[in-house]
Amino acid sequence: MNVHNGEMPSKPPVVFPQEQRLLSQLGERLRLARLRRKLSNAVVAQRAGISRTSLYKVEAGDPGATLGTYLRVMAVLGLEADFNALAADDKVGRRLQDLVFKPPASQARRRQASADAPKAPSGRANGTGSSS
Repeated sequence: MNVHNGEMPSKPPVVFPQEQRLLSQLGERLRLARLRRKLSNAVVAQRAGISRTSLYKVEAGDPGATLGTYLRVMAVLGLEADFNALAADDKVGRRLQDLVFKPPASQARRRQASADAPKAPSGRANGTGSSS
């Protein structure tokens, strides 16, 4: 890939239909944002430092467009702050992490039960032993 002229790799990655829908929807939102700002594709491409073909690919949701290209277009449109929302709330990952740090429920109950059980007197420790 020639990074300097904005060309995309010749073979895009394999993308599942649900993922393609997400990319297409993002591309459409970016296209609509450009049109609301009354910016031509030539102006946005120039400001983003990409070719008009690359911009077309972004707006079409082409999986071959790089993440950096999407970010550059978002920045030109003033939407780069939205990039921080990507993967920001990793609920599944935090649950998995919590499972690693939490003992299984059966172990937790046993530990709690042993902590609540009365302790047998041991003699000197509680002051009831002989004082020789």
